[in-house]
Amino acid sequence: MGSAAPPDVVSGNDPEAILRWAYGEFPRVVIVASFQAESSVLIDMAARVTDDIHVLTLDTGLLPQETHDMIYRVRERYKIAVDVIAPDAGEVHQLVREQGTNPFLRSVELRRLCCDVRKSRPLAGALQGFDAWVTGVRRQQAATRSETRVVSPDLEHPGLTKIAPLAGWSKDQVWAYIRDHDVPYHSLYDTGYTSIGCAPCTRATRPGEDERAGRWWWEADEVKECGLHWTPDNRPLPIHQKEGA
Repeated sequence: MGSAAPPDVVSGNDPEAILRWAYGEFPRVVIVASFQAESSVLIDMAARVTDDIHVLTLDTGLLPQETHDMIYRVRERYKIAVDVIAPDAGEVHQLVREQGTNPFLRSVELRRLCCDVRKSRPLAGALQGFDAWVTGVRRQQAATRSETRVVSPDLEHPGLTKIAPLAGWSKDQVWAYIRDHDVPYHSLYDTGYTSIGCAPCTRATRPGEDERAGRWWWEADEVKECGLHWTPDNRPLPIHQKEGA
């Protein structure tokens, strides 16, 4: 980790200043983008403070076509490469062979296992070689994210620093920035989505529902996290271990 962040960065009041500090502090910085609204804002801000933008995204194999369309739009708008990271084909094959094509529907534990194989493990490999990574997590998105720090050592990926420039921002601030700067955004927002992930695991939300209610909506009273930013006490089952074994 680099030197301690200055107070104005830690406060989180100016995300663009946070990014400027990050690119000056760390030799190798990467934005990990889901291509939701927060990713759009971060990429646009980064383009204003540096010419050396590295963006990676996780292609789980289950993304909606609209997400792939969004990746293309960002590449065209900012003239940057986007490193699309796929999960290990052998691990996905083993998961499907042992647990079926839709294990996430059978139990929370198997859903977390699917996320681990398709998201967490590929991210861990992709982050090797970087000093810091930037995420669009905001405190208001969920109770599990309410204590998100703007700058912190990444306990899941030792040696890396995790930076959340938008941690203190509201959803309204994110969308105000998108409107003010004519930033491209994911088309599923126009159809009622408020959080976007894999196609079979995400739906549009209804009026009055929580921002992340459309994620794994069939799970009653469960944490709406995939493991990238929140880790349950019980780790996922090994792929080969059958449910209930």
